[in-house]
This record gives sequence, C-alpha cells and structure tokens, in this order.
Amino acid sequence: MSFFRATAAEFSKVFTTRMWWLLAILLVAYVAFMAGGFGAFLGWAVGNPDAAAGAGQAPLPTGMPLAPLLYSFASSIGYVFPVLLGALAVTGEFRHKTLTPTFLAEPRRSNVLSAKFGSQLIVGAGLGAVAFATSVATGAAALAAFGLDTELGSSDTWALIGRGVLAMALWGAVGVGLGALVPNQVAAIVIVIAFTQFIEPILRLAASLNDVTANIGQFLPGAASDALVGASFYTIAAMGSPESLEWWQGGLVLFAIGAVAAIIGGLTTWRRDVS
Repeated sequence: MSFFRATAAEFSKVFTTRMWWLLAILLVAYVAFMAGGFGAFLGWAVGNPDAAAGAGQAPLPTGMPLAPLLYSFASSIGYVFPVLLGALAVTGEFRHKTLTPTFLAEPRRSNVLSAKFGSQLIVGAGLGAVAFATSVATGAAALAAFGLDTELGSSDTWALIGRGVLAMALWGAVGVGLGALVPNQVAAIVIVIAFTQFIEPILRLAASLNDVTANIGQFLPGAASDALVGASFYTIAAMGSPESLEWWQGGLVLFAIGAVAAIIGGLTTWRRDVS
C-alpha cells in the first residue's frame, strides 16, 4: 500500500465515525460562547467604563486591539479539540484492536504513522477553519453591536486567521505524536485535558515571574501556538510570559513537538507486537 492510499484510509477511519463531528459541534459551541460572550462583555466595558470600574473590572490597556483578541479564541481555547482527535486517531486503533488488519494491509508501520500524521494535519486545519469562522462571526457581531471596529477589512486580521488555521493543523499532528507515545486511550485523554486546561496555564503564569523562566516558557506548546497566531486571550488575562517567539518560530516549535513525539512513539510503542 502506498503512502497516499494509507492516507486515504486514515481519512476514512476519521470520517466514518461520529467522533469528528461531535468534537466539531462542541468546538463551535465552546468558541461561540467564549468569543461572543467575551466580546459582548468587552464591548460593554468599553462603552461603560465607569460602570465597569464600579463592578471591579480593571480598565483595558489603552489601544488594545479587541478584534484579534476575540478571533484568536478559536485557537487559544479550541486547540484542545484537534489534539484530542489526533490522539484518538492513534489510541483508538489500540483500544479497538484494529491495528492488526491495518498492519496486515500496510506492513510498513512508519507509513501508517506518517499517514496519520499527515491526515490529522489536514483534519486539524479543517477544524481550525470551522473554529475561526465561528470566532470571527460571533466576535465581530459582538463588536459591531457596540459600535466597535471589527477590523475585518485589515489584511493583518486575515493573516492572523490564516496562521490560526495553521496552528490548529499543527495541534492535530501533536495529538498524533501524543497518541503514539501514550497508546492507552484513557491516559491520553487525561493528559490532554490536564495539560491544556491546568498544567500549562499554571506553568505559563509561573514562567512570567522572571526573565530567565520567561525565556523558557515561550517554548511551551501553548505559548508557541499563541506566538504563531499572533494574539491570545492570555494577554488580557495577564497569564503567560510577555516574551514571545516570532510567528514562524512558534510554528516551527509546535511542528517540532509533534514530529519529535511521533518519532519517539514510532521507535518505541509503535514497534511493539500487536495482540
């Protein structure tokens, strides 16, 4: 079986199950709630600074671009979904014992893992397009409702969206690398949720406390993703390091994390006998 046929088989495995569209629905709902809700809150805070101050809301930094902040919710909170789908694409094979027929059809295991890596890049980009369509629609609607600039006429905004879709694609590949390293499905899901929702936010906050750790913290996967996109709600939440990689450096770091994890997994768990 050629690499292209193996890749086509991986797409079939994804789209003939319910998992992809269930995750897509959750992604849309989550991003719409956060981008639209936070956009409405920011619009109200900008239009009513005295009331916002009376409610204990700290004033927004002068000149902070609100539109990129809202649109980037698609990647800064939505990245967990392509990671999960990428990890499930690998761990599901172990859980449901489908690796045996897979390896019988394609004995070159590296081809199978490479096909998963490549296919999840594309699936992740698809989820990214859906996520950014949602964040732009809800975020721009909230801004427009309060008479604020949506910045949809700016080329910088569309460049941010394009980089965000790329970031989501790379997160899908990171998920494949994680699944190859940790073939137990439950363990992989727990790691994804625990790291993305708790561990890394804490690490990013701690890293921002001094210059030495700040330089290290910018290489965390979430920080690299935010650098690639160019905006993140972590900015206004005062979480994470003020230090940031260039967008292309962030992309390379994120790709390297996925590739290295997949290579290590391919050299270890992926080579074991399948029962």
